[in-house]
Amino acid sequence: MFKSILALFFPKVCVGCKSFLLANENVICTHCRHEIPLTNHHLYPENEAFMKFYGRVPVSFVATLFYYHKRGIVQEIIHSLKYRGKEEIGTVLGDWYSEELKSVVKNLNIDAIIPVPLHKKRLRERGYNQVGTFGLALSKNLEIPYNETLLQRNIYSKAQVKKNFSGRTAVLSTIFDVTFTEKDHNKHFLLIDDVLTTGSTLETCCLALQKIPGTKISIICMAMSHS
Repeated sequence: MFKSILALFFPKVCVGCKSFLLANENVICTHCRHEIPLTNHHLYPENEAFMKFYGRVPVSFVATLFYYHKRGIVQEIIHSLKYRGKEEIGTVLGDWYSEELKSVVKNLNIDAIIPVPLHKKRLRERGYNQVGTFGLALSKNLEIPYNETLLQRNIYSKAQVKKNFSGRTAVLSTIFDVTFTEKDHNKHFLLIDDVLTTGSTLETCCLALQKIPGTKISIICMAMSHS
């Protein structure tokens, strides 16, 4: 009864288009689900996302769920997750992508899902890691352990990542670090993030993870931007 009254005065709206959600809709309306541009990267091993890392760091598999366009539905969804406290969006996207990835991930033999971490200061400011619920949904549906302690961010500012190549290479190995034991050796890690743009942040994460002997890395992101 209380939920019905609450829904009457505070109806749930789609995070994409802000229209009222129907009873059978959750977070994203059916119309937006059909309008969202899907990448289908999981169907093509050497896709455009995979090629972003070619010659930079060795990766086994790379895929993203959506294309990210400025002022588009996906931007609205990601911004609501990242800046407006809508953590449930991560769960919905994780559930969605898990269905597409099940057969692919099974063949990859992933040992653990690793989120790109926030610096402790940023985590306190925001209150959550925007890829946390996404990773937990993937972990549950794909039956792969979720490890948010293996990889840490040492530098608070993102400015270092945006430097030119010569300046950036000097600090790549210091932005992220790993805390590991022998049981983490020879593992295949699935690194996850929200939006893949240049790939610089994910590259630095890969460099840190490669400090672990025998490491293999695959990457999954919610969206990919061409800008």
